[in-house]
Amino acid sequence: MSKLVTIYGGSGFVGRYIARRMAKEGWRVRVAVRRPNDALFVKPYGVVGQVEPVACNIRDDASVRAVMKGADAVVNCVGILNGHGKNTFGAVQADGAARIARIAAEEGVASLVHLSAIGADENSASEYQQTKAAGEKAVLQAFPSAVILRPSIIFGNEDGFFNRFASMARLGPVLPVVGADTRFQPVYVDDVAQAAVKGIKGEAAPGIYELGGPDVDTFRDLMRQMLAVIHRRRLIVNVPFFVASIMGGAFDLLQAVTLGLFRNGLITRDQVRNLKSDNVVSPGARTLADLGITPTAVGAVLPEYLWRYRPSGQYAAIKDSAKNLRKA
Repeated sequence: MSKLVTIYGGSGFVGRYIARRMAKEGWRVRVAVRRPNDALFVKPYGVVGQVEPVACNIRDDASVRAVMKGADAVVNCVGILNGHGKNTFGAVQADGAARIARIAAEEGVASLVHLSAIGADENSASEYQQTKAAGEKAVLQAFPSAVILRPSIIFGNEDGFFNRFASMARLGPVLPVVGADTRFQPVYVDDVAQAAVKGIKGEAAPGIYELGGPDVDTFRDLMRQMLAVIHRRRLIVNVPFFVASIMGGAFDLLQAVTLGLFRNGLITRDQVRNLKSDNVVSPGARTLADLGITPTAVGAVLPEYLWRYRPSGQYAAIKDSAKNLRKA
C-alpha cells in the first residue's frame, strides 16, 4: 500500500502545494483542516481517494491523534497572523505544534516537517515570533529528528502579500506601507513545498532550514516591482511605526469589543512589531541550497498571477501589442 502523509493545515497557502507534490509522488495524502467541506478542492490533486480532507482541531489531543493514525509522515503547516478567541498565538503556534510533535512520536511516525518562520525568537517583542520559537523548541524536544522550515515572506498565486497590495493599488493614487525600508527575501511557495517533500521523504538532514529567494529587497522595492508588473503608477508612502502602532491598536480593540465580528485583517500591533525587523536568511544558516533546490526569483513568477490587477487585465498584452501596429 502507498505511504500516507497527514498534513495539518493542508488546504492553506503552503499546505496545498505540499499536498499536490506528495500526491504526484504517489503518496496518500490526508489533509487535516477545521472545515473539510471548504477543502474539497484538494481532492483532484490525485486519483480518486488519494487526497482526502478530514476534520481536525489541533487544540485537541484526540482529534490530532485520530487523523494521524497510520501516517508514515506528518507535516504541520498551521499558523496564524492574528489571534482571536480560542485560536490564540500560544494555543496554535506553540501548544498546537507541541501536541502534533508529541503525538507523532507516540504514534511512531517516521518523519515530521514543521513550518515555522524566519525571525522566530523567544526574546522577540512580537508574540507571533515568540510562539513560533516556542513551537520549534517543543517540536525538537518531542521529535528530535524533525525538519523545521523557516521561510521568509512567501509568494505565489494565492499569496496574501503581493495580491493584497496589488488590490490596494487599484483603489487610489497612494499605496501606504508600514516599514518601507525593512528588508525581505521572498521565497516561492513551490520551493517551500519542495523543501517539505525532502523532509517528508527523509532526504533532508534533521534541523532548521531558513528559506529565502535569490534576492533581498526592501518593502518599498518589492512594491515597485509589483506596480511595474500591474502597470500602475502609485506614490508609495511609508507609514511611521508609531502611527501604524496606534492604528493597529485601534483595530485590535475594535476586534475585541465586537467579539470578533470585526476581524482585524488590516494591521495589528503585533504585525507592526514584526515589520521593525528584517526578514532575511541568517548568515551561516542551512538554506534551500543545502536541500539541492534552486530558489525562484520574484520577477519570474509575479506576472503569472498579478496580471489580473492590470487596468486591462488579461487583455493588457494585446493592447500593448496593438500600439505597435502601423496605421494604415
